[in-house]
Amino acid sequence: MTSGPGQFDGRVALVTGASGGIGGALCRRLAAAGASVAVHYRSSAESAERLVEEIRAEGGRGATFEAELGQADRAEALITEVEERLGPIDLLVANAGLSRPGPLEEVDADTFDQALAVNLRAPFLQSRRVIPHMREQGWGRILFTSSVAAFTGGLVGPHYAASKAGLHGLLHFLAARVAGEGVTVNAIAPALIEDTTMLPGDPGDLASRIPVGRLGKPDEVADLAMAILRNGYMTSQVVEIDGGMYPR
Repeated sequence: MTSGPGQFDGRVALVTGASGGIGGALCRRLAAAGASVAVHYRSSAESAERLVEEIRAEGGRGATFEAELGQADRAEALITEVEERLGPIDLLVANAGLSRPGPLEEVDADTFDQALAVNLRAPFLQSRRVIPHMREQGWGRILFTSSVAAFTGGLVGPHYAASKAGLHGLLHFLAARVAGEGVTVNAIAPALIEDTTMLPGDPGDLASRIPVGRLGKPDEVADLAMAILRNGYMTSQVVEIDGGMYPR
C-alpha cells in the first residue's frame, strides 16, 4: 500500500532520525505524497543531504535539520527551526532512537537517562510544541516509532525497553485529549528491520527466528506508517510489525 500523490499537499512533516533506513523510507513516501519534509539528523549530515537531494530530484520538497535530541533545548529548538524554514508542522514522526546495547550490569544512571532523553523526553517536548497548531487547524498527525521491546523487554537493554514502553503511555495520554479535534496520535513497533542500526546480532541468525523467514524492510515499515498517517479514525494505537514473532 502506498500513498497517493498530493495526499499531503501543503502539509509540513518533520521526521526525526531521518538519515536511517526507516526514517529515510518514510521521508521519501511523505515527499511523494506532497509534504514538505524536514529531514532531521544528529551526526549523519552526508546521508541526510543525499536524501534531500533525492527528494528534490523527484520533484519533492525537503530540507535538513541537525539537532542533538538528548538536549531538551535542542529538541524544542528543532521545532522552531522547522517552523521558520518550512512552516508549522502538521505531521510529526518521532522516529529518532538511541539504542546502545547494554546488559543490566553495564547500564548505569547516565546510560539510562540518555536513552529516556532521546527516546521519550524529546517526543514529549516536540509533541507539546506542535499540538497547539494541529488543534487550531483541526488536523494533525503524531506518530512515534516504538519497538516490540516495549512489550517483550527485547535484547538491547532495560534502558531501551523502558523508554519505548514509556512512549505508549505518552501516546495514550495525548491521544485521548486531542482525538476530538482532528489530531491522531499512534505508534508503530517494528522488530528486526534490515538497513538499520537496531539489529542485536547476526542478521542470518536473527532471520531464522522470524516466522516469515527474513528480516523486515524499511519500506514495509514505511507502508504501515503511511497507512496510519492517512487514517483520521485510528488513534491511541500501537501497531507491531515483526514478521509474526510476537502474535497478539
